[in-house]
Amino acid sequence: MPERKKPPVSRAELNECRRCPLWRNATQGVPGAGAAHARIMLVGEQPGSQEDLQGSPFVGPAGQLLDDALERAGLDRDKLFMTNAVKHFKFELRGKRRLHKSPGQLEIEACHLWLERELKQVDPRIIVALGATAARAVLGRKSVTLGTMMDTPVEHEGRLVIATYHPSFALRQRSDDARAAAFDRIVRSLRAAARLARGER
Repeated sequence: MPERKKPPVSRAELNECRRCPLWRNATQGVPGAGAAHARIMLVGEQPGSQEDLQGSPFVGPAGQLLDDALERAGLDRDKLFMTNAVKHFKFELRGKRRLHKSPGQLEIEACHLWLERELKQVDPRIIVALGATAARAVLGRKSVTLGTMMDTPVEHEGRLVIATYHPSFALRQRSDDARAAAFDRIVRSLRAAARLARGER
């Protein structure tokens, strides 16, 4: 069983955070979770509705699809560390539904110290950025071109960063073919991350 110890960021700390307004409407902050010294860290955009309610990353529909992709890629979730660039759920109410809204640059920057602490303590060799927001947060850039990062890992602060679609992107595709293509792209990126973690190119 992979070593686990006190997480780098606690839920209590996130619940006290006032660096941006997202805490006002979210149920709770959602810290990262996983192996204490994972070789691979997965970084998503922000918690979704289920993550906000349950307090754990990647437990909703996108998390289920990610679990399928990890299995296809031969990766054990228990040996990874999973987190999000932004720790509170940003949404708009439409009737009784809470619809996802992408976090803005100020919210990404406000949350960056939490991500930095997770990176410092877990110290992964490989970071998989799930979506453009995660890639921007990890690299500290205001814009990234996701397509180029899918094929070529970027070296950043002594780590290799590979990007791919966020699983929610695959879920939003309207046709079965488009969903399958997005899912396969995620699997390919996860396999590439596994190879890089083993020291292969």
